[in-house]
Amino acid sequence: MTFPDIDTPAVLVDLDIAEANIDRFQAHCDEYGLKLRPHIKTHKLPRLAQRQIQAGAIGITCQKISEAEAMISEGGIDDVLITFNIFGADKLSRLKKLAQKVRLSVVADNVATIDGLAGTFCDADVPLTVLVECDTGGARCGVTTCEAAADLATYIDGQTGLMFGGLMTYPPTGQEPAVQDWLTKAKKMIEASGVPVSIISNGGSPGMWQAQEVPVATEYRIGTYVYNDRSLRDRGVCTWDDCALSVLVTVISVPSAGRAVVDAGTKVLTSDLLGLDGHGHVLGRPDIKVAGLSEEHGVLTADDINLNVGDRLRIVPNHVCVVSNMLDEVQLIRGETALGASPVVARGKVW
Repeated sequence: MTFPDIDTPAVLVDLDIAEANIDRFQAHCDEYGLKLRPHIKTHKLPRLAQRQIQAGAIGITCQKISEAEAMISEGGIDDVLITFNIFGADKLSRLKKLAQKVRLSVVADNVATIDGLAGTFCDADVPLTVLVECDTGGARCGVTTCEAAADLATYIDGQTGLMFGGLMTYPPTGQEPAVQDWLTKAKKMIEASGVPVSIISNGGSPGMWQAQEVPVATEYRIGTYVYNDRSLRDRGVCTWDDCALSVLVTVISVPSAGRAVVDAGTKVLTSDLLGLDGHGHVLGRPDIKVAGLSEEHGVLTADDINLNVGDRLRIVPNHVCVVSNMLDEVQLIRGETALGASPVVARGKVW
């Protein structure tokens, strides 16, 4: 269904598929006794965050204060983890106000960040829970040794206004045994100093079906699973039928028998490749390659393109999380029924 009444380019979100994705992974976590804390950066929609909570999630994960503010603006969410080193007076002031509205926790991987948090929350009625972010092989933020994790844990434990909550990691895909060993060792070192480790937060959509293979973790964070995308399908994590988000486009030019141009470029499909060849998958036309993008144009190629100006197609993007942040609204559908536009409440906010 190409929804002739919806102007293009448009981002379509099939709620039937999204809700099935939510329920499927919640059931997986329930089976293995894992608490689920979904990351809202993928959808940025309060209604889907609320649906995730209703399905059994313990709370949500955000990357920015503005995302958290947007997510709680419609009610139904009272537990938020922000997985980012928060630094700077303005951000810390807003963080303190947010902590007065929800049960809030944050992460840190350095003393400077912890000192800023402690200075802000030293007179707070309720201490701020801080998790130590650990680099277990993902090579992003995080302390790189268990000894450093233990040192920061005891440092947090000694700060007025802060409470050490545990450990957090964004792990490398497919390295579950190594992640289990790293976190287990760090946990034991911290507990040996007399500091309890209540939470171990692990997560990532590429390794979602192996979440239980890091049993030391108490919770799992996951974002892309709600929509899925080409990158996850090509990893074998999902099928095309599990992809809830697609970009509806119109063919605006057919310059040759092997090439057509559509009205969606980097400003909708984004430039993310994630190691893939091409910029998305054309549903129903696996022979077509989304070969190139400029800002407003998408170039499709095939041995026989067999398209006409005015034809409509749906493209599953390589990386849905970035697409969600590109447009002010998405078009909600259920199967072949259009439900109308929904604002992407948390998009485009710097902090």
